Amino acid sequence: MAAKAPVKKNLSALKRARQSEKRNERNRVERSKVKSMVKAVETSLKGTDTEAAKKALLQAVKTISSARSKGIVHKNNAARKISRLTRKVNAAAKPASV
Repeated sequence: MAAKAPVKKNLSALKRARQSEKRNERNRVERSKVKSMVKAVETSLKGTDTEAAKKALLQAVKTISSARSKGIVHKNNAARKISRLTRKVNAAAKPASV
């Protein structure tokens, strides 16, 4: 991690620094949730149960959309993640249904 910034001198700079730390922590938690959900979908795809993969996909889409609406993930990044996961789940489910 980067070195801590020098101590601010005025009150507004101190307040902005405090706000920034809070937001940074909150955003880190949300990004971690997104990564965990994506990983959950990918691990459920390794198994043979496509229903579990579909359920994991729904949870992942919800989490990614939530992060997108909060501005934590860019809208194109969120759309790309959702699209790729959906394609993977559909590809895994297709041979099983035929």
